Amino acid sequence: MKIERKTDAGIRLSRRAGLLLPVAAAAAFATGAFAEETPQLLFVQSAAGVETDGTTLHLKNASPLTLFFSDRPERIAGHYKLDEWGKLWTEGKDSFLKDHPNAVLSVFEPDNEDATDAVVELVDYKAEGSDLLYQVKVIKGALPKKGGQCSLFIDIIGMPRTPMSYAGVARRTAFRIGVY
Repeated sequence: MKIERKTDAGIRLSRRAGLLLPVAAAAAFATGAFAEETPQLLFVQSAAGVETDGTTLHLKNASPLTLFFSDRPERIAGHYKLDEWGKLWTEGKDSFLKDHPNAVLSVFEPDNEDATDAVVELVDYKAEGSDLLYQVKVIKGALPKKGGQCSLFIDIIGMPRTPMSYAGVARRTAFRIGVY
């Protein structure tokens, strides 16, 4: 007599296969076959103006929200309040203070058809009221002394999937295997 069981996906398994499934899953996890990919996030901060002195980037009257998003397949999007953004700088083994992100500052000027762009490494961060101050190292281009509306596009950095995030829920659902 052949005993068959059905998984959530509707695949029929023999009793022997059902017993071997946990062993196979453990081997897959041990070899990294189910290794979790960390979504790569991009961040955007916008401000009404900017002032720089070569080592300090001062975003004036910045938006109180830092937007973030990821590309496919996760397509995560959201925002951080300034206090949450500050924690990314100070907390955790992969804080921005320990692993400095890069960024592109793009400044729009009414009399200039093209935006002025500069690539920087963000070394330190501080919020002062509605202004954001960064200590920076210029990588490419030149920072304008003063400018109008601007955006700071902050480079990719791996951010962990939290249990309550969309990606965390999707991951758990994808790797659940139930044998009845």
